[in-house]
Amino acid sequence: MMEPTRAPDTGGEALPAIEATPVPRGAAHHFALKHGDTFLVTDTFGDIRGAGDGMFRDDTRVLSRFALSLAGQPPSLLGASLSEDNVLFTSHLTNRPLPPLGGQSIPEGVIHIERARFLWQERLYERLTLSNYGDFDTNVPLSIVFAADFRDMFEVRGQSRPMRGEVAAPQIGTDSVLLRYEGLDDIVRSSVVAFSTAPLKLTTDRADFILAVRKHGNVELYIEVGPDQPTRPGRTRFRAAAARARFSMRAQRRRGARLRSSGRLFNNWIDKSRADLALLTTELSTGPYPYAGIPWFSTPFGRDAIVTALQTLWLDPALARGVLTFLSQNQAYETSQFQDSAPGKIMHETRKGEMTALGELPFRKYYGGVDTTPLFVILAGAYAARTADLAFIDQLWPSLEAAMGWIEEQSNANGRGFLDYARGAETGLANQGWKDSSDSIFHADGRTPDGPIALVEVQGYVYGALRAMADLAQRRDDLEQAAHWLARAQALRTAVEARFWMADLGFYGLAMDGRGDMCRVRASNAGHLLYVGLPSVDRAACVAEQLLSASFNNGWGIRTLAQGEARFNPMSYHNGSVWPHDTALCAAGLARYGHRQSVVRLLSETFETAVHFGMRLPELFCGFPRAPGESPIAYPVACLPQAWSSGAMFMILQACLGLRIDGWHREIHINRPSLPIGIDRIALQGLMLGDTRIDLSFQRVGERVVVVNDGGDQDSVRILNQI
Repeated sequence: MMEPTRAPDTGGEALPAIEATPVPRGAAHHFALKHGDTFLVTDTFGDIRGAGDGMFRDDTRVLSRFALSLAGQPPSLLGASLSEDNVLFTSHLTNRPLPPLGGQSIPEGVIHIERARFLWQERLYERLTLSNYGDFDTNVPLSIVFAADFRDMFEVRGQSRPMRGEVAAPQIGTDSVLLRYEGLDDIVRSSVVAFSTAPLKLTTDRADFILAVRKHGNVELYIEVGPDQPTRPGRTRFRAAAARARFSMRAQRRRGARLRSSGRLFNNWIDKSRADLALLTTELSTGPYPYAGIPWFSTPFGRDAIVTALQTLWLDPALARGVLTFLSQNQAYETSQFQDSAPGKIMHETRKGEMTALGELPFRKYYGGVDTTPLFVILAGAYAARTADLAFIDQLWPSLEAAMGWIEEQSNANGRGFLDYARGAETGLANQGWKDSSDSIFHADGRTPDGPIALVEVQGYVYGALRAMADLAQRRDDLEQAAHWLARAQALRTAVEARFWMADLGFYGLAMDGRGDMCRVRASNAGHLLYVGLPSVDRAACVAEQLLSASFNNGWGIRTLAQGEARFNPMSYHNGSVWPHDTALCAAGLARYGHRQSVVRLLSETFETAVHFGMRLPELFCGFPRAPGESPIAYPVACLPQAWSSGAMFMILQACLGLRIDGWHREIHINRPSLPIGIDRIALQGLMLGDTRIDLSFQRVGERVVVVNDGGDQDSVRILNQI
């Protein structure tokens, strides 16, 4: 291959202007790349059009326009794909009819353009390869338009601002353009668009080339976009950075135990889920941390990361340790109404953009999540049970005590004994559970309840946190504290059963309002009580029956809200849609109460959903009932990928296999294992318990599933199998 050369003189012919109205592009579809705190979202052409797409760094859009044209026209799309490891995006394009430039005109479909790109260390690397399949030499007029609006992520999402900083005049070099913005926070943000060869014409927002491509030959053009001026882009830099990016991603994907099944498509789902988790996981100074999702939530969130760590804990406890360490180091130590913080609370989210730095919004470090703190304690308990890493728990203990201190204080603030929430400022989140949209909590008649609000699942999380603290205190030989936490857990369990159970509906109410009135609404939140083991067996059976009925289950998963409730809408964000992570938590709860075949059904439904979404479960999808021959209906602005959606399959699969790891006693408990429909074997390779490696396989034999020891160093680990 050859680097592009300057084409012969064309007699002064000007390159055509890019059309104001692009040619229709068919179905909207976006591709995402990420590395560290930088991510990129483009269409199938590889273009950025300046809507919700772009290249973002530290919550700022540093590239808002990036589009390729040939003689002023967009090329025709042949196809686009993302590599299996999520590192390399490739779009295949071809030309429309092109006018003559110092030669003959070019018919449609003669020039193939391969557009390959990846991100590495805050920089976009792109390679354009033009191949000439004609039987004559030709000159191809190619243009790249570019711009950087330096909008804050919240502006891109629709938040208005009274004032912005100053966009500096672009600085044009021979083969690069520097775009700069000085924010109101006095931080200068910049993007340098650089080319491997000097354009024929370079302006503040456009680079024009005429590329000479010999018959049956090809040329390459390299482009880089980063925060500073690179040495000139080229093949060597591109290949070296690509190798480093792939090596880094390979290391992420190889963490933890490996799963293989007898089903090719099921293996594809496993691989894609792992690749998406690897893509979203960022190596922080505190260890690995799964960012929530692209594009809107590519930043540390507390709740999402904790749930993702719980989903994958059996395979990769290192992720849980990284999450616990980061959240412990960012625990609140002061009270702020603006940030909804109080000593001991665990962070909801953190942002690095201009608007949060200036205090226009509270999310620079925001604590408006009522459930994140008890979930933090639950994860600590689960991590300890999985690993027996008491030394780490000892380090974490002050944070755990502070978290429980806040839970106790907030639960007793209104004299009800339930953990509730009310935002401190109008800029904060009105609802502070996982269903945090403004309309997600309501009374049976549709009225919005007055706060403070005590959510049913949050009381379950507190129960789980109390049980975890009791166990950890006992492990630390603090029997008095263990007895205290255990008594508190039992008292809370009794109170929840007494106050939240709706006997006439056979279900738990969604929430209790500030007056103590129940929101008599059937929502999936109640399924999370099963996850922590709070309900009695009889009541759990009632909840399970309804979660699997047509009012909740739409054939693709469990809806967030039962059909028939006042605000039910299958197209809403939280009031009738299906969230895979929600289905997974409910499935784990069903397994806890012995409803194994129901879990198999949910895993099959979730797998079939993944097939329709290219093996990548979205953040959520619409809750319309499943119909023969139809696909699940996408939610238009769902994040894809989303960490806790990628982790959902691992939680449901663990529930199917009935597998529980007891690190304290170095035991693996397997209780009545089941396999997904159509799968006859699943192998679990490289499961680590301390420094011991275990390899197991689950095989279908007639109506049973048997567990086979496939090797590894298992002499010091007991495998207890109850078929």
